[in-house]
Amino acid sequence: WSDLTQDNLGHADAPVLQGLWESVRAGQQQILLSPYLAASFAFLTHLALCAPFLVLDALGGVCQRVRSWRMAAGSGPPPSLWKWYECFWRVLFKYITAVLPATALFQLLRSSSLPELAPSCWQLSVEVVACFLLFDTLFFIWHYCMHRVPWLYRAVHQMHHQHHVPFALAAQDASSAELLSLLLLALGSAWMLGCHPLSEALFHFLNSWLAVEDHCGYNLPWALHRILPCMGGAPFHQTHHKKQSKNFAPYFTHWDHLFGTYIEPRSYFRKRHDRTVMK
Repeated sequence: WSDLTQDNLGHADAPVLQGLWESVRAGQQQILLSPYLAASFAFLTHLALCAPFLVLDALGGVCQRVRSWRMAAGSGPPPSLWKWYECFWRVLFKYITAVLPATALFQLLRSSSLPELAPSCWQLSVEVVACFLLFDTLFFIWHYCMHRVPWLYRAVHQMHHQHHVPFALAAQDASSAELLSLLLLALGSAWMLGCHPLSEALFHFLNSWLAVEDHCGYNLPWALHRILPCMGGAPFHQTHHKKQSKNFAPYFTHWDHLFGTYIEPRSYFRKRHDRTVMK
């Protein structure tokens, strides 16, 4: 994939990123080649991206505007600081005991060299989009199987569904096996497409952000799904946590439409709201 994009598209935009790439290679090459980078980057990025939603949850008790962004139909109050604290230690323990050593082994099997040229802006964009499409497909298949095969659900996925009302940090509050499998799906997507390290880093960062946003519990006015109708966003995924037989894809909605597992979030929440009012 990388060779194809380089040959066909050239490096007309390469100077835009070349200086950045050369400075990163010169000063951080040892870190970039570390087998522990992937898991460390995933965990620390997840924490950093959750921080704004921790602030929103804290403001939710005093600010009506923030409360209005919380999704309706039984979403309940924001999670307490104690719930965030417990979730943090669970996720950290699983990363240290399972995810870090397993992904380090996977990284050791990959190439230990870095390319000299930076990707063009076009190549970077194409590779990131391709990564998302491939990851979304693999995730949909794996997620569907975890729900359809009872022993897989009990052994791997059930822990994640302890959160009927998800919150940002809970995006990675899952069993060690599920955490590891999802990180390997992300790493494997970039590896199968032969992505440039800069493209891969951007994909992992955006992937972390979308996973956090999916679980945040807020239908924010600036959320990506409001701009791109092909994406489901937090309402789409919160519907999955409420009605587990629907909405299996992580970000895009086309696979759920194709396989008949899509349910429109607003109609589902509206029905639940009407039942609540009638009671």
